Amino acid sequence: MIREIINENGERAPAGRVLMVQGTASHVGKSVLVSALCRMLRQDGLRVAPFKAQNMSNNSYVTPDGGEIGRAQAVQAEAAGVDARVEMNPVLLKPEADSHAQVVLMGRPLTSARARDYFDLKSTLWTSVTKSLDTLRSEYDVVVIEGAGSPAEINLKATEIVNMRVALYSGAPVLLCGDIDRGGVFASLVGTLQLLDEAERDAVKGLLINKFRGDVTLLNDGLTWLEDYTGKPVVGVVHHFRDIHIPEEDSVALDITPPHSSAPDVLDVAVVQVPHISNFDDFDPLAREPGISLRYVQHGDRLGDPDLVILPGSKTTIPDLMWMERQGLSDAVTTAFARGAAIIGICGGYQMLGRTLLDPDRIESTIGAADGLGLLPLVTTFAGTKETHRVQATVRDEAAAPGGLLCGAAGETVVGYEIHMGRTVGEGIVPPFTVFDRADAAVTPETALDGALEASGRVLGTYIHGLFHNAGVRRALLHELARRKGVTLPEGVDVARDREYDRLADWVRSSLRMELVYDMIGMTPDP
Repeated sequence: MIREIINENGERAPAGRVLMVQGTASHVGKSVLVSALCRMLRQDGLRVAPFKAQNMSNNSYVTPDGGEIGRAQAVQAEAAGVDARVEMNPVLLKPEADSHAQVVLMGRPLTSARARDYFDLKSTLWTSVTKSLDTLRSEYDVVVIEGAGSPAEINLKATEIVNMRVALYSGAPVLLCGDIDRGGVFASLVGTLQLLDEAERDAVKGLLINKFRGDVTLLNDGLTWLEDYTGKPVVGVVHHFRDIHIPEEDSVALDITPPHSSAPDVLDVAVVQVPHISNFDDFDPLAREPGISLRYVQHGDRLGDPDLVILPGSKTTIPDLMWMERQGLSDAVTTAFARGAAIIGICGGYQMLGRTLLDPDRIESTIGAADGLGLLPLVTTFAGTKETHRVQATVRDEAAAPGGLLCGAAGETVVGYEIHMGRTVGEGIVPPFTVFDRADAAVTPETALDGALEASGRVLGTYIHGLFHNAGVRRALLHELARRKGVTLPEGVDVARDREYDRLADWVRSSLRMELVYDMIGMTPDP
């Protein structure tokens, strides 16, 4: 039965259909499967939106109105062919320490809470969850919902707001997904069902096995047993895909060998994997470039002698800077620079490149001040206002001088977004970028210039996430590094994300019994 929704004008609006993907654990492929389903339903002519009630990730994104949501929901919205909006991820938790997280509600920071204190917020958050989901259902034909972790976490079930509570509230049929690549997929699917309440088990309308490798006919006996034992149909067995480039949601993906080009390595690029790394998909385009070896480093003695060192974004810049010191990475980075390596800092990494970081109000940590790496003459002061903006900029002529990292990139457009707390200033620096558009705010003289370029042109810092997704800037930068080294890079290949979503959809569609999916949501696909 499709219930009605009362919109903000007090009018009754038909509720769009819903479909939910839950998993037996984290990183079983829920986010990518939701992206695939969004694109598949869009290909079938439906208006589709993604939804995840609560996300825990430092990999975030900025909506056109300056709201902050999980990066995965932005990817899913792109697959669906719609603009990302805060209703698609009303609650975002950004871990700051083992027991603390910043709570972002409807795109704006609400508070920083301990895990135990967070439970006191659940009633407030649930109101935003239901309102957001109802809003999306009133505007779209289908809302594809993603769960989080597992619905069978016994210690969390009573207060959770992202898995079965959402399914039962919305009447969503649930596809329960297990990862066969990890092993034990039959036990994990059956065990999850056993730990659910009767109403929750009834909400599960189908089982899905993800990341399969090999001959699927070898699974037939197991699939028959699974259907007989659980009474649930197996909706599909999705093969492990390669060479389809969809951003990952969880930093656990960094512990898996990244995709690598078959071309011989020409340049060595090392990313410092700080504990609270954010927006790590900034570096996906580098991993796909032929001739580039991209690796993540957690200890100074593993840095080696790279051509480029990248300091990524961080949710807690000063604590992560202290961690780098303990790991021997601070000395290793400055030594690499002295040996000729180029250094790039993005957002928190940009702040780390300066001389001093000040936190008088203890916004990022209990440490009031810290010394940076001293590679740029900058001082960063943290403030209570969080800057979240989509931006467009151009590479300034002064920053594209011969010998610098941006040589040959003058006038190139940079499209990206800012997510940071803190203001960075300095003397005698060359700002590499002129910002000409901030989607939700006017460009002022103070915000018209971004970043800093060191005098030799080998150290670059910027607040703009997504820098390497801009092909012109990325290629100019890599070719300059290759020129310095006296080597030649293979010809790069642009990856069109829209085409990648179509490839993903075709791959998953070939593995799913889509007639069962449509039957679950009470619709009939067009012939």
